Formats: sequence, structure tokens, C-alpha cells
Amino acid sequence: MPEILAFDVNETLLDLRVLDPKFEQALGDPGLRVQWFGLMLQVAFVGTMTGSYVSFTQAQHAALQMLASRLNRPINAQAADGIVDAMRSLPAHREVPAALRRLQAGPFRLVAVTNSVRSVAEDQLMNAGISEYFDAVVSADEVGQLKPGPAAYLAVAKLQGVPIGDVRLIAAHHWDIAGARAAGCRTAFIARPGAVPSPLATPDLVVPDIAELADRLLVSG
Repeated sequence: MPEILAFDVNETLLDLRVLDPKFEQALGDPGLRVQWFGLMLQVAFVGTMTGSYVSFTQAQHAALQMLASRLNRPINAQAADGIVDAMRSLPAHREVPAALRRLQAGPFRLVAVTNSVRSVAEDQLMNAGISEYFDAVVSADEVGQLKPGPAAYLAVAKLQGVPIGDVRLIAAHHWDIAGARAAGCRTAFIARPGAVPSPLATPDLVVPDIAELADRLLVSG
């Protein structure tokens, strides 16, 4: 039975840095994109922890409004929509397409598992030119619980008809690794610039990018 490689999408596969000019135009500082993404995760996680579901899209809009209020620099609806809509057309990190192609040809099945709503996730993979490499897309929105809650990881295993231990979650976020580990998945951490694993949730594998992930898994496989 093939191992299921479950890939997080935002930042793990796709490069959010293309949003920086939009933050400069809307809020005066391209570096605010990082603050926005972190604040958006906080909003989303609070929803998960309190049992009050908030979609990733709703969290993105809420975080923009909160960030603008913090800066005392209002953001209009058109600018906010432009930032959130741009999430649909992020480019893949440079090494991603070739590495996914290699993994797809190996003894694996590839699944995208994301907090984005399905329509956004499907647009993201298509616009990045990598949709052909995935056997399935699992949106946490459809199970009503965002990662790192267990529902999305368990949904991958159920969809693929395998035990949860046959799923390896691949992500550039320590919180995603922690959630997947708690659910029973194997894990691989992608150490994108600035991303570090948590010492409280040690991944099974740490690599700098998807190309080295392919190198490691294809050798061990």
C-alpha cells in the first residue's frame, strides 16, 4: 500500500511573498504580510479552540481589519478583497513542480490538505500549475474544523482508505506538524526561510524544501 503524502498548501508549496506589494500599497509596508498571516492564524485557531467555526477566508478578512486598526490606517474593502483574492493565484516555490512530479512517479499518493475553502484551494493548485500531481484535495472547511484540529488529517486517511499512520503530513508550519502528530500521522517539516520546528512536536523528518524531501523519501522508499 503506498504511503500517502498530505501536503499543506500555503507557504509549504506556494510563495506568499508575491502579496508584499499589495500590503505596501494598502498599508504602507510590505513586511506587514507576515504579521497579517500570523494574526490570521490566531483568529482561525481561536475559532477552532472555542468551537465557533471560522473559515480561512473569514479569518483573512478579519485579520486585515485588525491589522489596519492596530496601525490606525483603515483599509478599504477593495484593497482587502484584492489581498484575499490574490491568495488564489500564488506561485509555487521554485522547486515544487519538479519535486512533486518525482514523488508522483514514486510509491506515493499525493493529497493536498489545506485550511483554505475548496474553491480557493482548487484555484491555487491550478493557477500554480501543480494540480495534476494530486490525487485529491481535502479542505478543512468541509469537515468544519481547521488544522491543527484532527478532523482534516483523519479525513485524508478516510478518503484514501488507509490507517492514519500511513499518512505523512508535510508542512512548513510547526503547528501543523503538532496537529498531525497528535492525530497519528507521520510528519515532514519544510524549513522554509524563517520557519523552524517546535521542540515540543519534533517532526520525523526536517528538510529545507520539497526537492530534498523527494530525495530523502525516494531513497528510503
